[in-house]
Amino acid sequence: MNLQSKTKIIVTLITTLLLLSGCATIEGAGKDIESAGDAIQDAANDGAN
Repeated sequence: MNLQSKTKIIVTLITTLLLLSGCATIEGAGKDIESAGDAIQDAANDGAN
């Protein structure tokens, strides 16, 4: 296995790890945005009643 092959493997592994951690971060952000939207909707419903 030459240096170029090892470099490609390392870059692929790092990219995969970054993408997987990014998915978790985006999922968390989506949950936070959803919670904020629910809070705004609840406040609007309370104001309408």
